[in-house]
Amino acid sequence: MIDRLRFLITRAKGFDLPSVLRRARLAAQQHDRWTAVVFADMLWSAAFRNTAFNDYFELDFAMLTRAERRTFMTSPLSNHLAVRHDDPAYTDLFLDKIKFNRTFAPYLRREWLDLSEAGPAELEAFGAKHPIIIGKMPTGQAGNGVERYVSSEVADWAQLHHELVEKGQLLVEENITQHPVLAELCAGTVNTTRVNTFFDGEKVHLLSWAQKFGRGEVSDQPISGGFYTMLDENGHSYGAGHTGKNTNRFDVHPESGVSIVDFQLPLADELKALVDVVARVVPQVPYVGWDFVIGPDGPLVLEGNWVPGIYEHKPSVTGIRTGTRARFERATAK
Repeated sequence: MIDRLRFLITRAKGFDLPSVLRRARLAAQQHDRWTAVVFADMLWSAAFRNTAFNDYFELDFAMLTRAERRTFMTSPLSNHLAVRHDDPAYTDLFLDKIKFNRTFAPYLRREWLDLSEAGPAELEAFGAKHPIIIGKMPTGQAGNGVERYVSSEVADWAQLHHELVEKGQLLVEENITQHPVLAELCAGTVNTTRVNTFFDGEKVHLLSWAQKFGRGEVSDQPISGGFYTMLDENGHSYGAGHTGKNTNRFDVHPESGVSIVDFQLPLADELKALVDVVARVVPQVPYVGWDFVIGPDGPLVLEGNWVPGIYEHKPSVTGIRTGTRARFERATAK
């Protein structure tokens, strides 16, 4: 209860009335309802039903019954699970990408540098091996602080090292080669698979998973134009892709024309096997949202998030009016 009160207080401090009204107006237009009714419902849902304003808008709650809404995971619910189960003494292993890389080194399957330790000569040698390198802020989130660099275009490696350090991009990684099925969809972006898991001390529960698709940028996050589709137990798409942020619907990828509705995740069983391994590495943080990449000959782990983001069905796009909350509650009930 105390954790929930703290969460509500934090949300209240950041209350942005114009932003909430804008979401209410859009939701009302999309679902043919009165703006005042939607606005009041959003406030009530935030105060009493663990539903952030973004959740209400992105999950199409304006078109769902109260019973249907209760089947969906929301941001506050995910936050409560993380606070309840994840030991804060170990969450830095997930918040800091450099610490994460050290902890999960056997499962990365890519080379990387820590520029707080590696100098310009080491960066140049790294660039000589890898045509494309990725600079990352160790604590960046949602694709922020990630940039792509072409090694052949670098004239002065000492200058690039200085620029990377100045920008806080202390983590440098080789560019990942993805499976041909994913490259066919969007070769310009490494398309990641989000897997939310819970380790109960004995069994690793796969709570939900989704395939994300980029639009040619270095990141497949929505801020870079990315979108996603939820996957069924076999790794097959549930239907059209969406961003959650608006009414966009992607039956095919906008650039490649490859079907999203018919998408089948390659090497799905191999990914499940890797999930079962990595989710046990830090048992003190049992609730994690993982990002994986399917490589040509197997999956690799990209990063983990100790407060998993919300990936759910979007009823207005897929027609699916129930969410994944029941699986989360069953797995975390102990």
